[in-house]
Amino acid sequence: MKVLNQKKLREKFVKSGVKMISPETIFFSKDTKIGNNVTIEPYVVISSKVKIGSNVIIKSFSHLEGCKIENKVEIGPYARIRPDTLLKEGSKIGNFVEVKKSNVGKKSKVNHLSYIGDTDIGKAVNVGAGTITCNYDGIKKHKTKIKDKVFIGSNSSLVAPVIIDNESIVGAGSVITRNVSKKSLALTRSLQTEIKNYKRKK
Repeated sequence: MKVLNQKKLREKFVKSGVKMISPETIFFSKDTKIGNNVTIEPYVVISSKVKIGSNVIIKSFSHLEGCKIENKVEIGPYARIRPDTLLKEGSKIGNFVEVKKSNVGKKSKVNHLSYIGDTDIGKAVNVGAGTITCNYDGIKKHKTKIKDKVFIGSNSSLVAPVIIDNESIVGAGSVITRNVSKKSLALTRSLQTEIKNYKRKK
């Protein structure tokens, strides 16, 4: 990305109404497309083949490439949106979240410390902190499907291929290896053991 080209691109987007905080720290590609009323915070990199809708906020230290962002989406800070990702209207991708080759449905949230790969997420889904989709078995990539109004508890691993059906809940700390049926609670936890009045060996 040449410095001169970046200056021209920044000026173009400022004239079109993009709000940039510290524009000299923001990098665009020549094919970047941006809608109306978009705010971009410092230290954001937008690589090739990115299309951004209107009323979008991209927070600091985020990296976007080969993705489509619909209207009213919030991204970052410290988010990585990789190729073949679609973030639908009103969705939110938070800090330290990576999304690759996935669809994130309307008003769905992946707020903290998560990896979403080869996944279709429905509407109004909440993905808890530390959740990962285990999409690669060492040879092939596999798909995860999370349907509408699902709640994924924190620190869960979804081992693909797997389907989490509508309005179901995955309990925090679970490793899900089989499909979860509609409106059910899925848990995979060993029993907690407690030894009373335990004294450490000296």
